[in-house]
Amino acid sequence: MTFKIIKSYFKFSPGQRTGVFLLFGIIIVLQLVYFFVDVSALSNDSPEKEKWLSVQLQIDSMKQQKLHYIPKIYPFNPNFISDYKGYKLGMSVLEIDRLLAFRKGNNYVNSRKEFQDVTKVSDSLLNAISPYFKFPDWVNNKKEFKDYKKYPNSAFVKKEKTVIIDINKATQEDLIKIYGIGEAISLRILKLKESLGGFVSMEQMNDVWGVSPEVIENLNSHFKVSELPNLKKIDINNASTKELSQFPYFNYQLAKQIVTFRSMNGDFKNVNDLTKIKGLSIDKANIIALYLDF
Repeated sequence: MTFKIIKSYFKFSPGQRTGVFLLFGIIIVLQLVYFFVDVSALSNDSPEKEKWLSVQLQIDSMKQQKLHYIPKIYPFNPNFISDYKGYKLGMSVLEIDRLLAFRKGNNYVNSRKEFQDVTKVSDSLLNAISPYFKFPDWVNNKKEFKDYKKYPNSAFVKKEKTVIIDINKATQEDLIKIYGIGEAISLRILKLKESLGGFVSMEQMNDVWGVSPEVIENLNSHFKVSELPNLKKIDINNASTKELSQFPYFNYQLAKQIVTFRSMNGDFKNVNDLTKIKGLSIDKANIIALYLDF
């Protein structure tokens, strides 16, 4: 390539030279703007973006708090540990199943040692959860009944005569005298009696939470239902769902089923009709029927 050919590439007309100088001028101005002007300060975030960033900060803060959250354990009766409760406490499925199988026989654990003997939990887990065990009052107060007065000659021991009291006339003082009943259980018995209007059978002692079979046996030896109380019976054929659900033996679902059954099959005539309600305890049907007006 000759020098003349190369030189021909650099020959510009007046208009082309003006364009080249103008282009250089624009490039220089843009470079000066880039170096001396803070472009980031000119960008304004929209209100929606600022709101989103604020919410995101709150979410991040909550996540951080959750990482350091330690669930609080409240006192509980180990006899009533459910599958979910046992899982949260760290028990294995096999350990939970052992406890549930033990409870199906209407048996109770009354100490941390009995709990470990039944469930076979490790010592470390037992030490972690046993401080939260809360047994009924009669279990905690067992020590008060361990020491008995010894008489040198049993022939001179005067046997106290047992006086049978109507359970509906018993006071809290009368109930506390029974071995295994403390202030809490006696209040539960009186509260159930008040909500029902009175007891119609000593079998209803099984409905009081925390009462063991041994305590029920003691109650039966000191109390009975001498006569049926004057009950304000529920008109099962006319009562509303709300009125039925307020009865201690009916929850809202049972009350709803009763009203549905009544509307589809007509009035309840006797206790046999009552046993047709799904979910109603047949064993208690005869007792429940005494509180109803057919």
